[in-house]
Amino acid sequence: MKKKIKWIVIAIVLAGVSFFLYSISKPAPIADPSLEMDAITFQVTKETLSHTVKVKGKSLYEQETSVYSPFSSKVTEWKVEDGQQVNAGDILFTLDQTDLNNAITQEEAELRQSALEAELQGYLKTIDDETAGADLTEESRKKMLANREISRLTTELNNVKKSIQQKGLEQKKQQLKEAAYRSPATGIFLFDAASKKARVLGDNQYVGKIVDLSKLEFVALVGEQDVFRIKPDMSVQVTMSAMKEVPLTGKVTKVSKFAKTGTDQNSLNQAAQFEVTIALEPSEYLIAGLSLTGDIETTRKEDVLTLPSISIMKDTTSSYVMLDNGSGQFERRDIKTGLETSDKTEVLEGLKEGDSVALP
Repeated sequence: MKKKIKWIVIAIVLAGVSFFLYSISKPAPIADPSLEMDAITFQVTKETLSHTVKVKGKSLYEQETSVYSPFSSKVTEWKVEDGQQVNAGDILFTLDQTDLNNAITQEEAELRQSALEAELQGYLKTIDDETAGADLTEESRKKMLANREISRLTTELNNVKKSIQQKGLEQKKQQLKEAAYRSPATGIFLFDAASKKARVLGDNQYVGKIVDLSKLEFVALVGEQDVFRIKPDMSVQVTMSAMKEVPLTGKVTKVSKFAKTGTDQNSLNQAAQFEVTIALEPSEYLIAGLSLTGDIETTRKEDVLTLPSISIMKDTTSSYVMLDNGSGQFERRDIKTGLETSDKTEVLEGLKEGDSVALP
């Protein structure tokens, strides 16, 4: 009897252990999210939509005035330093005038000599005409007429030479006035590296430039798919790569109609790029040479019906949404769309403000 009870107890214990082990090892049932979660919905709202084109480029000085040497000569004095503020009319440098003065004196003497020779020839011609008698032979008359024609042509040639010499002399005198070269503009003077305080300057040699720090522009390149969307006077939101937290603004001033790249034989496989110039509003942080990014607002619509673009589906013939019919059920509704941005789409027909649509 005791053995029977013992085996019954053991059986009960084994059954309990087995049930426990089965319970903890059995996987939990997977919940059906469609039963536990509601559909994600969006409401049709009225908003302002805008389409932008992103461009990248560099900041440049809008106004640069180049400085060239007026003639070839030694520099007697530099009166400007690199990066110095100058005003229009300030003397930047002076050139030695010795060689130019000598050249002017020589040309004036040559012109005076030519004038005296012409006067003498005219006097001799008058005498020849007066002494010519009526008893001249036919041959003598022909010779005299030939000499007169030669004299006329020689005089005409000399007059041309005299005119050229006179213009050259006037040019040298004008250059002499520029021996003390004055700044043609107000701004910051920047030397050209090759001409920085040179001892000798060549004729029309590039010396440097004067820049207006208060006026900078943003020059960028855009692709052929965007160039026709951009027009002058469009507003631009600009950021600097080095200081993204500093907001800058600008306005499109010029859109080039000539491609900068992609037009020669070596780059026919590359997409054409067009230059866009943007005038920048003054900022204490702006200098030339900065890397800039701009968002050009090409289209803007106020107070239009909008939906998140992810809630709109498309088939081969139309765009549509799953519209809440008011009873918690969703039905297909075809719609007509307009302006599209990166995340929103304008609804032109098919919905009204406040309508609710489900995420497909």
